[in-house]
Amino acid sequence: MESEGSTTHSSYSLQPNRLCNEDILFCTDIDLESQVEMKVSGPKGRPITRLESIKQAILLFIHAKLAINPDHRFAFASLAQSASWHQKEFSNEVESAIAALRGLVAHSSHGHADLTQLFRIAAHEAKKSRSQNRILRVILIYCRSSVQPQFQWPTNQKLFTLDVIYLHDKPGPENCPQKVYDTLVDALEHVSEYEGYIYESGQGLSRVLFRLMCVLLSHPQQRCVQDDVDIPKSLTKKSTAAESMPGEENIPVSSQ
Repeated sequence: MESEGSTTHSSYSLQPNRLCNEDILFCTDIDLESQVEMKVSGPKGRPITRLESIKQAILLFIHAKLAINPDHRFAFASLAQSASWHQKEFSNEVESAIAALRGLVAHSSHGHADLTQLFRIAAHEAKKSRSQNRILRVILIYCRSSVQPQFQWPTNQKLFTLDVIYLHDKPGPENCPQKVYDTLVDALEHVSEYEGYIYESGQGLSRVLFRLMCVLLSHPQQRCVQDDVDIPKSLTKKSTAAESMPGEENIPVSSQ
């Protein structure tokens, strides 16, 4: 930069920053509410549950993430009253992920959800990831409409990034999805090392879940704040081709 009337020069350089490979821990809610049926059915009209859609979305994420970088790795936990390991070893093998997801089942309602153990697991694994020049991310998929999760965690210990997808029913006498969502936001802000994202949907549509999962493909070290995320673009809001450039005429298009 050179100011007018001055010979003083100054330069600015941005130090290169290598993006770390990710260890991604999926934690899936296995409360009975994960068995709620989605609005769109599957082949031959077969009902599809939230849990089935979640498994499909996770596989979509894994395939896409490995296409970006085959050195990312994945492990799996489940959330009942507390979190526990489902597949402890981090792996970049798709077949291993398929086997792990196939074993996720939901049989009962737990009525209580404590995230503390999940954060303990993540903090322990994050230290191991750091020793290998990697970073850890937790993707929590939560499905309870009336149960606010609880957690206890020190505010000065942020070792991993937390993303959340919250699938819920509509508000009602027994449901309080807004309070649950607010609690999940508090948890995310409390523990995330980098910018964590949280998305919710009460529409019961698999395609919405898939779209939200694709947004989470973004690497935590490259993220903007969530309020500035403007993807994915809605096709219905895109300007039509009929909008002409200055000086051009609009040409009508026949519908026939």
